[in-house]
Amino acid sequence: MISFYETYECKIDDKGRLKLPSSLIKLLENHTDKDFVVKRAVFQNCLEVYPMETWNERMATISKLNRFVKKNLDFIRKYTTGLRNIEIDKAERILISKDLKTFANLEKEVVIAGMIDYFEIWEKNAYEENIKTDEDDFAKLTEEVMGNLGVDLGE
Repeated sequence: MISFYETYECKIDDKGRLKLPSSLIKLLENHTDKDFVVKRAVFQNCLEVYPMETWNERMATISKLNRFVKKNLDFIRKYTTGLRNIEIDKAERILISKDLKTFANLEKEVVIAGMIDYFEIWEKNAYEENIKTDEDDFAKLTEEVMGNLGVDLGE
């Protein structure tokens, strides 16, 4: 499985064509599947881009939900709203549909942020605002999230 961990600054044009950075393309060269899914993020106004293999694993989990329970159907519907299958074109670009571009407020400057098994696409200022934190807040968050794992990250 491919791992996304880098952050890139890119540009998107008026038609929604996003040129992927060469280092991301190089990472994807070793990945046989060139199909991806792009969708609205759940918690932020950004987009999530999944390799098809990762997306199929998510869908396998979600497909286990009982669809005779209304809240499960509501979740599936909202989770997949605006979802698009995309490919990387010969110019190493992906096309972001108008509705997804509008959802994430993508104009010119964007950030691609690796999120382990998928990557996010953010409007640059929104990304900078989202990651802004002071050291004490981040230390507290790190302790809350990672403190009970028993993992030594060498820090």
